[in-house]
Amino acid sequence: MKSAYRILAYLIALEVVVQAAAIAFATFGVLAYVDGGGVLDKASEGEHAFTGAVGFMVHSVNGERVIPILAVVLLFVAYFARVPGAVLWSAVVFLTTLVQVVLGVAAGAVPTLGWVHGALAIALFVVAVIAARKAEVPAAVEAGPG
Repeated sequence: MKSAYRILAYLIALEVVVQAAAIAFATFGVLAYVDGGGVLDKASEGEHAFTGAVGFMVHSVNGERVIPILAVVLLFVAYFARVPGAVLWSAVVFLTTLVQVVLGVAAGAVPTLGWVHGALAIALFVVAVIAARKAEVPAAVEAGPG
């Protein structure tokens, strides 16, 4: 269970990196499309008219489904992992994920929340890595003189 806990926590951190890559891919795709004369409006919604459009879908599915499921599983596994602080850190990961989902959905109506959503993504990465590090196997103690 200790290994499962560590792997899940690192997976969440990796998923945050995937999130950043997906949204960057989508955003730069939109910028290139518009720079090339393309137009995006409600009529083109749902069409994959530009390179990177899939990045929006990946970001959405990952952020609203995959990461929250991993966070719930991490919280569950933490109870059995016998790792000091595991429940606390997995709860922090879960709550940060929950706030991220709310911000991501709300930012559609209040784009300024995107600033907080982006900054909190870094915090989620950090707390997921801290959670994983709590389950690291300590290095062997070097034999002292004598």
